[in-house]
Amino acid sequence: MNAEYKTFIEKLGRLAGDVIRPLFFNPALTVELKADASPVTVADREAEKIMRAEINRRYPAHGIIAEEFGDENAGAEFVWVLDPIDGTISFTAGCPLFGTLIGLLHQGQPVLGLIYQPVIDQMCIGDNTLTVINGRPVRARDTASLSAATVLTTDLANIEKHQSLARYEQLRRRARLTRTWGDCYGYLLVSAGLADVMLDPIMHPWDLLPLIPVVRGAGAVITAWDGGDPLTAASSVAAAPQLHAEVIRILNGA
Repeated sequence: MNAEYKTFIEKLGRLAGDVIRPLFFNPALTVELKADASPVTVADREAEKIMRAEINRRYPAHGIIAEEFGDENAGAEFVWVLDPIDGTISFTAGCPLFGTLIGLLHQGQPVLGLIYQPVIDQMCIGDNTLTVINGRPVRARDTASLSAATVLTTDLANIEKHQSLARYEQLRRRARLTRTWGDCYGYLLVSAGLADVMLDPIMHPWDLLPLIPVVRGAGAVITAWDGGDPLTAASSVAAAPQLHAEVIRILNGA
């Protein structure tokens, strides 16, 4: 991917981080509930505003798909996908397992993705062939057996609501370790070779599309929960390449 866009996506992440960082672990932060009962804060909204403004200034012909303020020119050749805080529940609880997600689509295909944890300044960027964290290339772990694997997810209640908790339990029992180190940070850990499987039973485009180039660039596999194309999915499973097919079989009762 064009070095210009890599520089720009990092700039967007840092602009968002400068908004978010002072509001983390801040007792004055007010949490509101959106219509779907999910939380939102001024940090979510202001971080998205500053990214949208910078995109419109630098690339006025590009489109935007974003969580807080909707779509803009979403049929453009280049479209930016924005989730200012992925893991707002963690953010509002003072837990650092959250991050800013930014993706770039070219003709509908994810070509660049960013996960940025602004509190500890971890900048993870992937382009489907290479993923780096703070400039250092990273690779998924070459784990061949679930008995040696670390499996992550965000919320067990969501698995019970949207997928099969019993099948997830089968996966959990086979794994070496399971943790709820979730939201986008779980995908960063898989990409860095520090965990082996990350799964979410329900996702939105702004949650999922930025992750695809990051996970693939690290050599891992990402699909929908049923193994389908993540581009149109409403769920996700990212895993080390030798584990992914087995994980999909277990989650889907095959």
